[in-house]
Amino acid sequence: QVQLVESGGGLVQPGGSLRLSCAVSGIIFSIYGMDWYRQAPGKQREFVASITAGGLTNYADSVKGRFTISRDNAKNTVYLQMNNLKPEDTAVYYCNCMGSTGQGTQVTVSS
Repeated sequence: QVQLVESGGGLVQPGGSLRLSCAVSGIIFSIYGMDWYRQAPGKQREFVASITAGGLTNYADSVKGRFTISRDNAKNTVYLQMNNLKPEDTAVYYCNCMGSTGQGTQVTVSS
């Protein structure tokens, strides 16, 4: 059974950066694609970024050029580097693998 634990969220000013991590266990991590989603208060969960087992990436238009997804198969971890953060990036961020997610990590962008 896959288990995912997100971390790295926090409060940051507009224009700042954060790096989220998602530690994965219970599966052969290297053969699975991984996704990041987010959910803002009162809104539906939305796709942020994905990375295939082979390292191909895809991003939502709203984060292209600012966010970078990566993975470290030796550490069974997927990352989301978030730069030039905006207030509209405020949300709970979740990583996803085969339909399973963790508890999420809160990102708040505010001055």
